[in-house]
Amino acid sequence: MPKILAFSGSSRKESFNQKLVQIAAHGAQQAGADITVVNLADYPMPIFNQDLEMAEGMPKSARAFKELLINHDGFLIASPEYNSAFSPLLKNAIDWASRREGDEAPLLAFRGKVAVIMAASPGALGGLRGLVFLRMLLANIGIIVLPEQLAVAQADKSFADEGHLLDESKQDTVLKLGASLAQHLQKLK
Repeated sequence: MPKILAFSGSSRKESFNQKLVQIAAHGAQQAGADITVVNLADYPMPIFNQDLEMAEGMPKSARAFKELLINHDGFLIASPEYNSAFSPLLKNAIDWASRREGDEAPLLAFRGKVAVIMAASPGALGGLRGLVFLRMLLANIGIIVLPEQLAVAQADKSFADEGHLLDESKQDTVLKLGASLAQHLQKLK
């Protein structure tokens, strides 16, 4: 059974992207994957600074997040768009998790993993521009990013109070994103 870690690049309460990744996680679970959903708010990390790393080592919360990445086969990632890029919170978490400790292999938390990316934003493009940069970053650190993705525009009007998408076709698409990741990982195992 493939293990999938689902998280968003937003720590905001009632985050559209956390809601979105929860839907995708449900789709992956329905397709037979073992799912872990986390919120990066539960893993507070200082801004990556190599002097800090040299003086104090990796912060405990960064190490805990990195261990989660290492122990999963794939990732469901949703990120808000900040000025045409993915969120600084997400970048910082990736930066800390990319750091080598001891004699471990380079990019141990990322190489050979498979991911699906998505975004939700109140804007007209739904975070689409940020996904371009996120896809590039993830590929550069050794993650296979599946081609299908979704950007939910006008996210502030797209979710029901219970967290699902009001548009049934978009809800179905997000469920299928999660299922697709689970199915790809099952084929690789």
